[in-house]
Parts: sequence; C-alpha cells; structure tokens
Amino acid sequence: MAKVCISGYYGFDNLGDEAVLFSILKTLRDLRIGLRIEVLSQQPKETEDVYRVMATNRWKFKDIYRAIKDSDMLISGGGSLLQDVTGTKSLLYYLGVIWLAQLLGKPVFFYAQGIGPVKTPLGKFLMRMVVNRVHYITVRDESSLADLEEMRISKPTIQVTADPVLGLEQKFVDEAIGRKALEEAGLDLSIERKLVGISVREWQGLTEYKEVMAEVADKLSRIGYQVVFLPMHYPDDLKTSEEVVALMEQPAVVLSGKYSVVEMASLIANMDLLIGMRLHALILAAVMHVPPVALAYDPKIDRFMGLLGKQAATQVAFPVYEDLWCVIEEIICEPWVAREELIQDVEPLRQKAQSTAAIALNVLDRHLCKEGPTAGYL
Repeated sequence: MAKVCISGYYGFDNLGDEAVLFSILKTLRDLRIGLRIEVLSQQPKETEDVYRVMATNRWKFKDIYRAIKDSDMLISGGGSLLQDVTGTKSLLYYLGVIWLAQLLGKPVFFYAQGIGPVKTPLGKFLMRMVVNRVHYITVRDESSLADLEEMRISKPTIQVTADPVLGLEQKFVDEAIGRKALEEAGLDLSIERKLVGISVREWQGLTEYKEVMAEVADKLSRIGYQVVFLPMHYPDDLKTSEEVVALMEQPAVVLSGKYSVVEMASLIANMDLLIGMRLHALILAAVMHVPPVALAYDPKIDRFMGLLGKQAATQVAFPVYEDLWCVIEEIICEPWVAREELIQDVEPLRQKAQSTAAIALNVLDRHLCKEGPTAGYL
C-alpha cells in the first residue's frame, strides 16, 4: 500500500496547525482506505497516539531521511510554512525538507499552503530554486497564488483550493463535548444566556490591542454575554488571555485546559460569536457556523476574511475600538442573518478544501503508475 510523508508545524501544541493536520488526515483517509502516513513532528509519540499515524522527530536528519525515502510522496502540509517574517530559519527548514525529497526522487505536493510573506532576497531566491521543482502546488487563497507569481514560481501546476480546516463539517462535531467543558467552567448554558468566544495571541510586544479587546469584552458582558477566552496555542495564548482579563472590569472565563482539535471545535460550536486573532479559531468558527470577527495581525487574516466577503474589523498594530464594536454590533443585532450568510459563504469553500485531497492522491497515483508495481501500488 502507498505511503506519504507529511511535513508541517506539528507537535507544538498549536491547535491551528493541529487542526490542519487533523483535516488533512481525515480527508485523505476518507478517500483512500489503508493509505500509510508518516508525520514529521516535534512530539512524535503524542502525534502517533492522537492521530494513529507513524511519526518521527522533525529535527533528526537521519529519521527524516528514512521517513521520506520510505514514502512514495512528500506532502508539505497546510499552514503558513513558507514565509520569513518570523525569521529565515523556518523557511530554510521547510525548503530543506522539500529539497531532500527532491534529492531522493520523491514527488512533492503542496497541500493548500498559505504562501508568504517572503520578503528577503535570499528567501525569494531559495523559493524559486526549490519550489519551481515541486510536482504540484495547491494554495489556500488567490493572494498566495499572486505571491508565487511575484517570485517567478510558475513551473509546477498551481491551483487555488482552500484551507484544509474548511473541509470539516459541523454535523460531525458533537457539541455535547464542549457543553460539558463549559458547564464545568461554571458557565450558564441556558438558552437565554449568550456566549462570546475570544482568541488572542501575543504579537510583537504590542499592548494596545489588549486594552481594546478588554473594553469590547466588558461591553459585551454588560449587555448579557458571557465572555470565554479560548487559547489556541498552549500555554502562550493562555498567558495573553489572562492579561486581557486582568484589564477587564467585568468577569470572564479563561479555559485553561489543553484541548484537542475535536474538543476545541466543539467548544467553538457552542459560541454565538467568536472574536479572534488566530486564523484557525476564525476558520473553526466559520465551519461551525459561528460568525467570526477578526483582528488582523498578518495578511493571512485579511485573506481569509476576504474569502467570506468580509474584512477584518481592525488591525492589531492600530486597533480602533469603534471599528471593532461596529462589526460586532451588526452581528449581534441580527445574528440569524449573519449565520445564514456564513453558511452560504462557507459551503463552496468546504468543497474546495475537500478537493485538495483528491488532487494529492491523483498526483500520488500518477507517480506510482510511472514507478510500476514494485513501488507498492497495485
């Protein structure tokens, strides 16, 4: 049976990236029973236990070499892997894994990547050298396609699909899991009480956005909403959430547990509104048909909201309370309208997201046909 190796930012207790991995695995397995999968992970044992895959240490060259050599294709997983805004080390790592697969003669497939920003001349040069030799590229938005074109990456086939997490479906999430956790946290889940989820992260030492978020959360609390902070990256977001709560005058709950993707999806499904900085908190909200309100710290946030026909309410670098509240007020005044619009906007994105797995398996099958039966595909 065929085997793929998946590279990405996995095993770092970042629920956004874990949601990407969860979604990729689920969609691939739905289409190809028995497909063998090995994941490069920061915590291989935990990744094996949670996802029922083989996993290997992403930092040990010998193990990475063996994992790719034993596979029929490398999938460079979704997320914002190829960027140098946070430093060149990340870009060098992921391009290095791709280059190794190319050296070993393995096809490389980009799975709904969010490309860039790549700003340094070195980064752009390396992108051209390595990515132009990839077999097939899918990206999660038109802006990522434009970034590739701007870097003169045009030799592989490039197709716009959607973020893998958009392929998840609300009907498969058990809301009772989240309800139980919320009840244990002391929240009132009677139909009269509304819940607003908030997802914040630290960003470049800025503090003003925390004050604005605290002010908005206080106002929501005063008009009857229960405010729940949902840390997506443990424990970093937990600390930031607690800092915002410390600025508030009204009570709020910070969920301090280390949740799985399924648990977080269920928690978000119980919200009536989600205000977030984290991309995949916003995406999970959209998938669960919970209206998302975004504070943008990175172009990927603006890109995603654009897919929904919306804009980020405000920018983290220059947060404006009035702009943020205006977007929130529009939703809470007519929540049924916001939810219905969201359902209509998300459905075509869900279909696009699910199509990525079919494209990946087609690339894999074409490679195996060229290799012949000895490659393990009959």
